[in-house]
Amino acid sequence: MTDHAAPSSAPAQTPVSTYRVQVRKAFDLHSVAELTGYLADLGADWVYLSPLLEAEPGSDHGYDVVSHERVDPDRGGDEGLVEAANAAHAKGLGVLIDIVPNHMGVATPAKNAWWWDVLRNGKASRYADAFDIDWDFGGGRLRIPVLGDESDLDSLEVEGDELVYYDNRYPIAPGTADDGADARTVHSRQHYELMHWQRADSELNYRRFFAVNTLAGIRVELPQVFEESHRTIVGWVRDGLADGLRIDHPDGLADPKGYLDDLAEAIGGRYVLVEKILEGDEPLPEDWATAGTTGYDALGDVDRVLIDPAGEGPLTVLAARLDGPTDWQDLIHTTKREVADGILHSEVLRLVRTAADATEGTDPERLADAIGELLTCFPVYRSYLPRGVEQLDVAVQEAKRYRPDLAAEIDVASAVLRDPASAAAQRFQQTSGMIMAKGVEDSAFYRYTRLGSLTEVGGEPNDFAFSLDRFHERQARRQADWPNAMTTLSTHDTKRGEDVRARIDVLSELPGEWAEALATLERAVGFGDPTFANLLWQAAVGAWPIERDRLQAYAEKASKEAGVSTTWTAPDEAFGERLSAAVDAAYDDDAVAELVQRIATRLSPAGWTNSLSMKLLQLAAPGVPDVYQGSELWEQSLVDPDNRRPVDFATRRELLAQIDEGALPDVDETGAAKLLVVAKTLRLRRDRPELFTGYTPLTASGTAAEHLVAFDRGGAIALATRLPIGLAEHGGWGDTTVDVGSAPVIDVLTNREFEGGVLRVADVLAHYPVALLIEVGGKP
Repeated sequence: MTDHAAPSSAPAQTPVSTYRVQVRKAFDLHSVAELTGYLADLGADWVYLSPLLEAEPGSDHGYDVVSHERVDPDRGGDEGLVEAANAAHAKGLGVLIDIVPNHMGVATPAKNAWWWDVLRNGKASRYADAFDIDWDFGGGRLRIPVLGDESDLDSLEVEGDELVYYDNRYPIAPGTADDGADARTVHSRQHYELMHWQRADSELNYRRFFAVNTLAGIRVELPQVFEESHRTIVGWVRDGLADGLRIDHPDGLADPKGYLDDLAEAIGGRYVLVEKILEGDEPLPEDWATAGTTGYDALGDVDRVLIDPAGEGPLTVLAARLDGPTDWQDLIHTTKREVADGILHSEVLRLVRTAADATEGTDPERLADAIGELLTCFPVYRSYLPRGVEQLDVAVQEAKRYRPDLAAEIDVASAVLRDPASAAAQRFQQTSGMIMAKGVEDSAFYRYTRLGSLTEVGGEPNDFAFSLDRFHERQARRQADWPNAMTTLSTHDTKRGEDVRARIDVLSELPGEWAEALATLERAVGFGDPTFANLLWQAAVGAWPIERDRLQAYAEKASKEAGVSTTWTAPDEAFGERLSAAVDAAYDDDAVAELVQRIATRLSPAGWTNSLSMKLLQLAAPGVPDVYQGSELWEQSLVDPDNRRPVDFATRRELLAQIDEGALPDVDETGAAKLLVVAKTLRLRRDRPELFTGYTPLTASGTAAEHLVAFDRGGAIALATRLPIGLAEHGGWGDTTVDVGSAPVIDVLTNREFEGGVLRVADVLAHYPVALLIEVGGKP
């Protein structure tokens, strides 16, 4: 590692807030260094960096690491990290870095020295145990699903000491090509087998990240693998370049708790977050060495308190009219079972092989069916035996309800899978999260369309809206149990940016208008899938105005993820053409374009109100709030890679300067009002942390009391508007009041002072739909 200067000021051990930056070739670590001044001015406490280790060529996300030895040269290299870390520390910012312990990128074998060595030397490779490979199932060979057709073996060529298949290159084991044999014969002698890509569904013999063939799982539970894959990362912490780490996908690991314990020991107990998806009220294991999750649970809380529960019935009726009644649990049972029997069936079959000794005498095919059903019925991402065995009990009960014909085999499997010492139980725990992610997030979320903002990572779409009491209860619990966990509204993984969801939330207040608009769109540009049309047009009006190519890309990805009218592996070209034409109509057909514009215009004012409320609630509530890159202005991205587009920081700097000169921007399409809320709140949290040490719900009184979300963090009082359409229909705030304590207060957002005591909400929220109050004299 390059020498670096000592930081001029040491950041706190725990961040007050973070700002996520997607580091890539077009915005590398040198660019991050230049950005740190703006981030400090904005009020962010730590800069939060996407994965930095060397990744696959051209990767713009960094989760396909090919080498653990250095920072990716395309991302600025080791020198770039030194420059960025020093710049951050000089501004008083900490540095949080995202790391990927579960898998490595293997799309370009020559770029991954570990993978290349395994291909070249097979089980004799020093890295043979680093990857999770079932050598016996492959007859001693690693199966690589890359061929477009089985006959493509005839397209292999020998070039020097490599086998070449179009743009793919693989090593030739020593001594296997010396007799001048043809390429196909040479291939048969290797430690790997190139096979048709569709065979991966049932014949793959290495663990992947979900169903991504080019991301191979590694075994960090082995001490030597942990040490080699974390040597550079630990060095960042010990050298003072990184102040904390974000752990990607811990549920893919054999032993998440053990991993976190090892990591804590290696980095001296520094700040660590885990990308853990919690289902409903599922708790995070309290004995994990982590400050908490990366915040999808908080995202769901904030979304749902801004959704009108009265919209649930009409929107459910609309969804049922489009495609018949759909029960969420039955839907995810269908989609998860499709995954267990489809793209992840190879993992089910490996479980059967792993459990073979303990299940002797049970028919393997029926056992696979039973295990597939248990994975399908597992209610959370995974258990952590011996903790969580009750989740297996739920799965057993549900599996027998769906498949009573497999009751005996389910009992056999259950006996093995509840034993913490069982290798099959360990692998089942790693596999259940894969089935959940692919079956729910990447399938059911695109089929369950009654309100698109509910189908977000970590969300429970059948949990439609939160009451004020439930929202407050969950925030109080966060303050008590995980006060240093991250909160978020947008990430590189969210299906829709926060302000898209905020606008879609308005539809819960206008279900009748939406049903009428959707019917008109269906008559004008129906493409044969009315359920998907509901999702598509919600996304369109939520992100409007959106460029044609972005909406086309979303339509293609979302429809193939839904897997109803078309799929990735068997695309329906005729459907794709109809879908593309429907999207084009939003730009080219005057009547359709006018309708989409009219709906977006109808939603925008209330959507902006929701956006400001959403942001203030996230930033002021318990936890460590993250601001995803660029989302200090309207974040109207759709699913990745749309949410990794370049950010115009020059405009943000200019608008921030205007705010610092006293501007109070209008709530309009510029998003400058959101920037004001972000900057003022982040600065207050950073400069006056003592005002954010508790959580007390505040209850409004009066005719519009249910339209106010309010809480006192211990000196900082947040007030936010909810359900703005209903508020307007009832004539505004009227006589609604809220008691903010006896002392005079000032709204940090507008610098307006109030006498204190019982205040009229209409007065406090006269300029913006949100306010952040502190005692007069306490202004930073």
